[in-house]
Amino acid sequence: MSSKPRTAITPTRAENYAEWYQQVIRGADLAEPSPVRGSMVIKPWGYALWENMQRVLDDMFKATGHQNAYFPLFIPLSFLQKEAAHVEGFAKECAVVTHHRLEVGPDGKLMPVGELEEPLIVRPTSETIIGDAFSRWVQSYRDLPLLINQWANVVRWEMRTRLFLRTAEFLWQEGHTVHATREEALEETMRMLDVYATFAEEWMGMPVIKGEKTAGERFPGADQTFSIEAMMQDRKALQAGTSHFLGQNFARASEIRFLDRNGTHQYAWTTSWGVSTRMIGGLIMTHGDDDGLVLPPKLAPTHVVIIPIFRSDDERARVLEYCHGVARELGAQRYAERRVQAIVDEREERGGDKIWHWVRKGVPLRVEIGPRDIEKDALFVARRDRSPKDKQSIPRAQFVADIGAILQSIQDALFARAQAFRREHTHEIDTKEDFYAFFTPERVAENAPTPIHAGFALTHFSGEVELEQRIKDELSVTVRCVPLEGGEPGICPFTGKPSAQRVVWAKSY
Repeated sequence: MSSKPRTAITPTRAENYAEWYQQVIRGADLAEPSPVRGSMVIKPWGYALWENMQRVLDDMFKATGHQNAYFPLFIPLSFLQKEAAHVEGFAKECAVVTHHRLEVGPDGKLMPVGELEEPLIVRPTSETIIGDAFSRWVQSYRDLPLLINQWANVVRWEMRTRLFLRTAEFLWQEGHTVHATREEALEETMRMLDVYATFAEEWMGMPVIKGEKTAGERFPGADQTFSIEAMMQDRKALQAGTSHFLGQNFARASEIRFLDRNGTHQYAWTTSWGVSTRMIGGLIMTHGDDDGLVLPPKLAPTHVVIIPIFRSDDERARVLEYCHGVARELGAQRYAERRVQAIVDEREERGGDKIWHWVRKGVPLRVEIGPRDIEKDALFVARRDRSPKDKQSIPRAQFVADIGAILQSIQDALFARAQAFRREHTHEIDTKEDFYAFFTPERVAENAPTPIHAGFALTHFSGEVELEQRIKDELSVTVRCVPLEGGEPGICPFTGKPSAQRVVWAKSY
């Protein structure tokens, strides 16, 4: 009887996917729970990953004409009350500030005093507070379009939290724009959805489906919501980014009006769009394996880690000098619009411990160098997208010259693997019976507590909100989106009514 293969992360994905996810975060040293319930501390490796995401997205936003600004963390309660549908959608998640100072009470403990005249909401999203500013900034058609983004934190008092995927406080960007016409605002909405899709696929290596949300899943107060949806390795969906066409709803609530070319006052048309640190959770669950994190090279904080191998002080000096020379040569190369990031691991640890440390952290390339390698002027190289035991000797000059191509081949391989996985677990379904069988009962791996979710079901749907809610209540399945690429018309298997195209159903995070 063969023994179970040893993995750097336990449990494995098949044994307990939810716990595997937590252990990858711990093993890669990305983040840890905060003393504040539902919040997290993002550690340097995790924050470096977020900084790389932020840098790329920020460049993409600015290339499409947007400017960064910053708006208050606190929002007066009266601002949210101006937009009824919006406040109803967020009311249960709002953290509220009611006092403005602390005093020592009779028992010697601090107590809040100084009740505010008006409660303040800790920013769950910024449409209302930004709308107030826009009502002053926009006076004439000459002020339009107004294209603003902010990088910020937000607070949503979630009941069930999970690091990166759903926390009480998280980091994000939120774009807010104002336009003179409906057509211009819709064009902006779709432009930014395309930016998100491009970032997800070309930088994260995460294939996504672009589509419109149904009425039941729409952002509170929006006319239309569009999203990118990705399949994780447990076959559940992750909403990775959203772009909202707000129509004139928030403009009317905030009195964002402008004088048009004919001298007539018009209400403006607005949009909002955002992605968050949830993208890091998506990256983990798209590429991670049973040995830990697997990073796409375009976003990896470090591209190459060089591990010196020596047995004596004399060997140590010689090997380290050679390793640092290789690191300098690699650092002179460029990949994905930045210098190749190469480091030498000089920690006083066993070579094997160093190797597994960097495997768990997901560094794309590991290079081992010892005296024999120096004699051959070659490097012993391992790729993170392959087995840890899969290593090859490559001449130093060749490796340095080819580093960009090698990193890109890892990036391409990760994307292709994720595409193949989604394709394998996406199915067209044409009957109600097959649909219910697809999602119930959950398929469970042998002797494992973690359910294996079915995947994506492409099914015709006639669009009733009540029907979607009933299926959600019965199966915990929702319409993730109505794909933008459309498709052939058909018949809804639930109602027998005509359907313009298939929609994507899945369980989701």
